[in-house]
Amino acid sequence: MQDTIDNMSFEVALEKLESIVNQLEGGNTPLEEAIRLYQLGNRLKKHCESTLKNAEERVSQITLDAQGTPSGSEPFSETSS
Repeated sequence: MQDTIDNMSFEVALEKLESIVNQLEGGNTPLEEAIRLYQLGNRLKKHCESTLKNAEERVSQITLDAQGTPSGSEPFSETSS
């Protein structure tokens, strides 16, 4: 399952995470299923956080000219978390 999560887009992972939160907030989920969902939600949350951090780092590499217009980018080296 982790490989599947690692390959999810941010939007898909966030949608699945929101669905899990809604299920758990409903309060009608049996304990074992709630634990499984919580663990899955935690992995999805970490994936979303990592994806956002990576995007922020990539955006921060954009260089601006004197007028504040994007003029290029600095080299970005992606590191695995």
